[in-house]
Amino acid sequence: KHTVNLDNKTADVRVKPFTLDMGIRFELHVTISGKKINVSEIPDLSIPEDWMRDKLELNFYKSELGGGGEVENVSYDKPSRTAVITFLTPG
Repeated sequence: KHTVNLDNKTADVRVKPFTLDMGIRFELHVTISGKKINVSEIPDLSIPEDWMRDKLELNFYKSELGGGGEVENVSYDKPSRTAVITFLTPG
């Protein structure tokens, strides 16, 4: 309990606990197909492009890496060091 002076008047106030939201709320609109992922910053290895596509397919086929699944297509662009991995089923 506290006493506060306001314009020559006193007011008794009491502190009560309350929950304070510390997060920031925002709205985000995204369209996700669930079948494709974009991969960037692929290391520039001195191997043929079809070998790199095979390595990417094997890497994303493995389920122990936090998902993965059967790969339908790997579109690899060596100059930009990027790829688009397309899965057979969304996930």
